[in-house]
Order: sequence, then structure tokens, then C-alpha cells
Amino acid sequence: MSDPRHPTPLKTINPDLAAERASLPFSPLAITHFLDGGASNTERRRRLESWIIRDPSGVFSNEDNNYMHRTERHTRALAKFVRLVELCRAAGIGSNNESTNANTPKSAIQHIEGEIIASPEFYTLISAISDDPLPPSLHWVMFVPNILTLCDAEQQAHWLPLCRDWKMIGCYAQTELGHGSNIRALETTATFLKESEGGAPGGEWIIHSPTLTSWKFWPGTLGKTANYAMVIARLIDGEKMDRGIHNFLVPLRSTKDHTLLPGVETGDIGPKIGYNNMDNGYARFDSVKIPRRNMAMRFARVDEEGRYERLWVGRRRLLPSYITMMQVRAYIIHSSNEALAMACTIAIRYSAVRRQGYNTDNDDNNEFQVLDYRQQQYRLLPLLAASYAIYFTGRHVLDRLKYIENQLVAGATTITKTVVGDIHATTSALKSFATTFTADGIEDCRKACGGHGFLVCSGLVELSNTYLQSCTVEGDNHMLPQQVIKVLLKLVEKVQSGDVDALKEYAQTDMGYLIEPLQKLVENASVSGTPTKSSFAFPSSATHDHFLDTSMLLVAFQHRTACLLLDVAMQLQSSMEMSSPQQAWNDCLLSMSRASRAHACYLLLRDFSNGLEHERKKGPSSCLGDNEIAVLSQCLTLLALYWMDQHLSDFLQIQCLDSSHIPLLRKALLGVMTKLRPSAVGLCDARDFSDFRLKSALGRYDGDVYPAIINAARNDPLNKESQNGGVGLGYDESLRKLIVGGVGEYGKGAGSANKGVSGTMSRL
Repeated sequence: MSDPRHPTPLKTINPDLAAERASLPFSPLAITHFLDGGASNTERRRRLESWIIRDPSGVFSNEDNNYMHRTERHTRALAKFVRLVELCRAAGIGSNNESTNANTPKSAIQHIEGEIIASPEFYTLISAISDDPLPPSLHWVMFVPNILTLCDAEQQAHWLPLCRDWKMIGCYAQTELGHGSNIRALETTATFLKESEGGAPGGEWIIHSPTLTSWKFWPGTLGKTANYAMVIARLIDGEKMDRGIHNFLVPLRSTKDHTLLPGVETGDIGPKIGYNNMDNGYARFDSVKIPRRNMAMRFARVDEEGRYERLWVGRRRLLPSYITMMQVRAYIIHSSNEALAMACTIAIRYSAVRRQGYNTDNDDNNEFQVLDYRQQQYRLLPLLAASYAIYFTGRHVLDRLKYIENQLVAGATTITKTVVGDIHATTSALKSFATTFTADGIEDCRKACGGHGFLVCSGLVELSNTYLQSCTVEGDNHMLPQQVIKVLLKLVEKVQSGDVDALKEYAQTDMGYLIEPLQKLVENASVSGTPTKSSFAFPSSATHDHFLDTSMLLVAFQHRTACLLLDVAMQLQSSMEMSSPQQAWNDCLLSMSRASRAHACYLLLRDFSNGLEHERKKGPSSCLGDNEIAVLSQCLTLLALYWMDQHLSDFLQIQCLDSSHIPLLRKALLGVMTKLRPSAVGLCDARDFSDFRLKSALGRYDGDVYPAIINAARNDPLNKESQNGGVGLGYDESLRKLIVGGVGEYGKGAGSANKGVSGTMSRL
């Protein structure tokens, strides 16, 4: 298949990379087709990416990224987005007759004619811009989904066309300077003012920031780009009653000239570690008046007299407050697979090209490929395997959440409190674990590239800095495990009480795997304060082949979660006998974190295994043949063994393993790495990242690493010769004083260069 993303065919490939690819036991292109949802989708994705790479405007170029100030990066990112919209309109993206990628995560945005952000093609083009954050992105990630989920039909009919035509560009303003994920503590107020009390006809809302800590702070797109915000505020109704957190559509800027509206102050929060194209912003509202109908009124409303009414019934009220947050968490989980895969692609290709140390077993003086060192394989291959695991889980979570959302909006009674709690626990556990693992993994990839990994031109520095925000947004990763455990402890209670009907419902959820091991543990409950012993253990006569049995490994991870979860329940019960519930909860936080991590690990391994089994059963209709499934199965086994080795103390604590098993585990781990090593470059190639998207001198497809590094160095503005004989920046202003002016000359008396210095020193 031709690849239209490359302007000219690759003429030469580094011989080490060529050798890696020549000996592959599988087809990387088959995996590419699987990830894309079919060969035709791969062809279309590549064609869409070529629009960005070959665009004659040149605005999408990344050659000068590393040398730009963030103000320039932000301004150019806006230009990129405007050009992207032009391309989409010219190509009819968002029209009803466009083709779609069946395997692309669907947008939460319902399809209306001409709405480009409802199209999978739009997200392909966004990715093709080489993961350069675009300032308006919160418009389609959170703002429009909020309108669709929380606003009634009349409000949608009014606002969605404005969003479609980019007259309204919005953001999601929840986080405040003093409060983030604890939305109950938010301070921004929306107070109803009746017409009879001086309000507008029909009444209006007064949006106000009563304290410094109530200023909205951190929302992306808020600083300079958005002209509207979906503001999360405390609703004070016409009876002056606080009805809690609700959503309000607040105009920020004029749609004619983008100037700030009266009572609104917004701005950018300043430079960050990364993600600096994005204008994360602050906003202060000084008694800003908005119409009554600017409150999102699908699930609650306030009439013209300020009377508050809930419109949801029964269980339908469970999800509205969290639906957008869970949607974004699901997308963060899914996108982690690509970020980690990009880092692995750079590090593994470079490790195949880079040679270090001589092979003393022969006389040819050839240096080792760095990728042949075991410690390098242990650093990189599990990360590569994890990128595929996160892909399968991300796809599963997005599909499940979309189904729940559709059922909720349709009023289905099947979406119970248990179902909502389960998807909340799933997204919270996976977001916390997957983003932490990915962020750490990207940094490990950078370190694995040695000194050259420290160069910005490696591509890993910006990738890491841009990704880091994922560990904090939509729930801090050290806070989320508490939410996970709150849900899982309810299952423990049902198991302990023997509530058969409730357990039938739990059996259909992601946590259903815990029922059986918990029941066995409860039947043989340990003495309070004693670590729970697993009802499953590797046999004392085990061989290393037992550790190559994926089904057995999955059972071990299943029981690990159950034991650690029951330990939390028992620890809480014991602690509350001697301290307050709040203190007991605080004392259990570390145990909760371990149990949440265990839950996430199992879900990732389970979804990986289920996904491969599903493809195996499809037979010839799957893009994956036996060889591709075999190599991905090796990734699954390696990842399970790696996590077992990394969290060995958990398995020893619950007595699933004993010390005699450790050598067998590590022998199996070494064996799987040996089998997977020849496939490493091919598994990276299967992700089909263009050089344009990687932006890496080290991760080039052709392996021409060293000329790329030198070219990047030559392009640095510090190396651009000035007109004054190429002496370099700062020579005339400073350096000349040392070399020619004698400022640093030993024993020289006060001269013109030292005028005034002697007097100053004497005063000191």
C-alpha cells in the first residue's frame, strides 16, 4: 500500500532497522488495519494525514516549534485551527454523506448536518497535526457535550447551530482557584433575580465570584479563545435556597469584536510545564447578568418566579453531574495508549540504531544494539505491551460509556445506581493508573535514550511535558482511588450480607469479577488486622510454565484485587473502633490506592485478553491473523509478568506467591522478553506514526538519527550567524568585554572597562 504522507519514497533505511523489519514474524500492516478498523480506513486516515503534511499554506509545520515563545506557539496554534476548519469545510467533513471509521471512538456529539466536530474524520485530522494542542479544543471536548447532555431541546436548537458555525466557541469552567475535583465546595454563585425585584423580564441570573478562591482557574480555552463558558455554579433560587451545583451558559466576550463583556475578567494563567499552546485561563465574574434560560434545563429548571423543580425521575438523576467528567476521563484513558506508543516508538527505534559496548564473544568489534541489553528490554518492552493493553481497554470504556449515556438520555430504567457507580469506578481507577503509568513510561523512554533523550529534538521532552497535565485534569490521580474504593466497598457489603439479587446486578458490571473471590474470602474471613490470604495460589510444585499461562495469571490478578479490597474494608472497620470515621478513612488511603491500582491492572489485562479472544473467534474476518494474535498475546503475557514482578509485595502478602516462585516468575519474564524482542520494531511500526507526527530526530522511520540531530542543532537561533562576521549573539554586548576589553585580565588596574567598580567595591 502506498503511503501518501511521505512526499518522496524513503530511499535508504538504517541497516539495523532494515534488519529488524526483514525478520518480523508477523505483519505490522495487519495490526495497523486492525487498529484503524480495516484496510480502507487505514488508507483514508493516511490520506487525511497527508492533507496536513502537504498543506500548501505551511501553517502546520513544526520545524520551529522548539524555538518559539509560548505566545508565538499559541498564536500559530490558532492559525492551525482556523486552517483546519477551512480544510474541513472544503472537503465536506461533517456532511451526512461522508465516510466514517467504524473503529474510531465516536464523538459524544450527535450528528447534525455540517457539524464537523461530530465527524471521526475531524479527530483524525486533529491527531495528524502532530499532537500540537489547539486552543479551542475544550469547545468540542467538554462545552458542546455539556449542551447536548444537560440542555433541553429548545436550548440545543438555539445554541448548537452557533457552535456548528463557530460563532460560539466555548469552554467548561468548573475548577476554581481554591477548589478542583470537590465540586460540592465550589463557591461561584448563580443567584436568581425576579422581574419584580428588578430583574429582566422573566427573571435572570446573577453570576458572581464572591471570593478570590472562587475565581475560575485552569479551564482550557478560557483565557483568550472562548467567548462563552459553561460555568459550574451554586444555584440560589428565587426563595434564596441553595440548590447545589448546576450549569450556566455565560457569555464572556462580544461575538462582534471579542472584547470582554461588562463584569467579566478573564486572562491566561501563565506558562506551565507543558501544554503551552493552550490558553488555560482564569475568570472573575462581578455580578454578571444572564437570561433565566441560560441555565441548563434538561434535568432541572427554574420558572419565572424563581421556583426550582427537578425534571429527572428516579434513577435518571444519577448521571448528569458526572457525565461530562466521565466522558473526558474515558477519552484521556484511550488517548494514553497513543502517547505511550509514540514514546515507545521513538525509544525502541533509537535503541535499535544506537550501538553501545563491544561484543567480546567474537572478534568483529561490532558494538551491541542497545535494544539487545536486557535492562533496556525490561525498560521498554512492557511499556510497548501496555500501550496495546490501554488501547483495548480505552475502546471498551468508550463504547460502554456511550451506551450508558444513550440509555440515560432515553430514560431507560436499566441504568441503575449500581451501573453508574461501576462506570464511575472504572473510569476513575483507569484514569488514575493509566495516566500515571503513561507519564512515568514516557519519562522512562526519554531516560532510555541516554544523553540524546535530554535534547528537545528527541521529541520526548515535549511529549512528556504536554502529557503531564493528564495526571491532574479531571481528578487528581492520588484522589481518584478514594472514589473507586467507595464504590467497590458497596460490593463488599453486598457479598458480606449475602444479597443475592444485588449480586446478580453486580455480576454484569466491570467489578463482577470480584464476587466469587470475595465470597470465598468472606467464608474464610481472617482475624481482623491480619492480611487477607488469597483462596488462589500458585502450586508449590509450579514450574516457570505456570507463569506463561495467561488464564492463571489473570486469576492471580483477580484475587489480588479482592484481597486488597477486603483488607481495606477490615482496616476501616478496625480503625473506626478507635477513631472517628474521617480519621479511619484517612488512615486507609494508602491501602485504598493499592486496591484501586490492582483493580485497574486487572481491567487492563482482562480487556486485552478479551479483545484478542474476540479477534481469534472472528477467524478470517479479523484483520489479525494467527501470527499477529500470537505476538500480541506475548505482549499480554509480558505485561502480566512485569506487573506481577513490579508489585511482587502484593502477591506475597496475600500468599498467592511465595519466595520459591520468584525465580520461576523472573525466568518466565526473561523468556517472554526474548521471544518478543525481534518483534519490537514491528510493533512500533504497526502504530503507523508519521515522522511529521512524532517530531523526533531519534524516532525517524528511516533511522537516519545522527544527521537529524545535527540539523536540529544547526537550526537553533543561537547558531544563526549575525551580519557581523558570525561572531554570535551577545558578543558585542558582553563577551567582547572579556576577550578584547580586558575585564577579566589579571592584575590590570582600573581602566575604562572597570570605571566605577573600585568605588563600589570600597563602599562594600
